[in-house]
Amino acid sequence: MTAEPLHDAAYDPTEILRALPEAWHEQFLSEYHSALDAAHEVWRFRQLRDFLHAWRLRAVAFSTPDFESAAQAARESRSEEFVPAEQAIQGWAERP
Repeated sequence: MTAEPLHDAAYDPTEILRALPEAWHEQFLSEYHSALDAAHEVWRFRQLRDFLHAWRLRAVAFSTPDFESAAQAARESRSEEFVPAEQAIQGWAERP
């Protein structure tokens, strides 16, 4: 049996909240409380970790200075402002 660290900042809701811009706090907390309630079922604990992981990635993205302008460009389908996935992610074109 291998030991896992007791504290992993990537899954710490306090650290995620600290990294998130304030505009996202309410949504994160609402979804976190729902995920936490669901995690009382043992088989759903993994879903809580997945939820925290996804929000950690969102926190990184949302706190990037040019996030809002990039999100607006995506909403407006301004593809000239983006690098195609095939160029940015190795092996993307071979995905099923």
